[in-house]
Amino acid sequence: MTNDGDSSQRAGGGDGGSPPGRAVIVGAGIAGLATALRLHRAGWETLVVERAPARRRGGYMVNLVGWGYDAAERLGLVPALSASDIGLFSTVLVRADGRRKFSVPPEIARAALGDRALTVFRENLESALYEAVRGSAVLRFGTTAVDVAQDADGVRVGLSDGTTERADLLVGADGLRSGVRAAVFGPEADFRVDLDHVVGALPLDRLPEDVPEGTGTTFIGPGRTAAVVNLGPGRSSAFFAYRCADPDAELARGPVRALTSAFGDLGGGVPDVLRQLRADPSGAYFDSVSQVRADRWSRGRVVLLGDAAWCPSLFAGYGAALALSGADRLGDALERHGGDVTGALARWEAGLRPETRRRQALARRGTRQYAPSSRAHVWMNDLAIRAVLLPGVRGLVQRRIRRAGERHAAADG
Repeated sequence: MTNDGDSSQRAGGGDGGSPPGRAVIVGAGIAGLATALRLHRAGWETLVVERAPARRRGGYMVNLVGWGYDAAERLGLVPALSASDIGLFSTVLVRADGRRKFSVPPEIARAALGDRALTVFRENLESALYEAVRGSAVLRFGTTAVDVAQDADGVRVGLSDGTTERADLLVGADGLRSGVRAAVFGPEADFRVDLDHVVGALPLDRLPEDVPEGTGTTFIGPGRTAAVVNLGPGRSSAFFAYRCADPDAELARGPVRALTSAFGDLGGGVPDVLRQLRADPSGAYFDSVSQVRADRWSRGRVVLLGDAAWCPSLFAGYGAALALSGADRLGDALERHGGDVTGALARWEAGLRPETRRRQALARRGTRQYAPSSRAHVWMNDLAIRAVLLPGVRGLVQRRIRRAGERHAAADG
């Protein structure tokens, strides 16, 4: 059951006897909640601690395809997420003043994503996970790990509320700037690689001006992208990305000043989005684009999961999918290896590494899509998109995507 401060109320094993293990999970985002859900289904007792004082709201759109959709299905999340599915919509490429260049119909996205796909806001995914896990795990907000020590039999976790927890496994699912990683594996500078870009995203309280309902407009210019999506009340959002020499300095300015400076000259729906941001910046996501590159994700009975372990960056478009799949596969590995926690962690990591490396490489190449280096590169991007709209080329792309999916399925099996 849920509890914001009392760890005496705990879930037991599925058979009513002693659970096969107890885990302390640091982080109540997608990775942490998914891990709590999957470990409970494996019979584990779980405590989730979260630094934030309450559940976080807002966030950006995420696509659950491939491994992400498969994991959501195995975790029983698809029915709840289907109710929040944004679906497909037309994208209109625009010039800086908002004038239309050309449109990309939803069929193009369908060809790329396939039939087993969901597009939801991050908040909807976290809410579905929270509802699925809150009856089986203890959740303690305003708390995080401050001290970690382990021996052959378990791990001791000192928490910021002054309590100490003993567990068989500590999961660091506390994001890009992971405190667990810093405490057990080393300082952030040893793992975090900045890609010299900043992103911002926010849900829109009112429908954006100058963007027809059921469509999204996207401006792509040298070094920056701005997208505004109008899908009706409660389903509209904006996304920004731009290249910068000093991401930390941009973050220090805050989303209002930084995004207004970077995009205040644009037309179309952007001026209205910036007005909404100035009125209420609390729901905005604003961060640098970074990756985490670590040679190992576990040390003894401490394991990193999600962005704390392998953050591919927002440009990968696969972070939520990897978090769900990582949690699901961790439960599989622990079930197969019984009491051999370290053996389970080694097997789990070996199965995940190839895909995380591939997604990180795709994200690094993706900077050319979100922030082309010159007007010539913008023109070439436009030309490539226009080519995909041609019937013959569209069929070729569909076949290549289908074959790639089949290769991945075969490799995963």
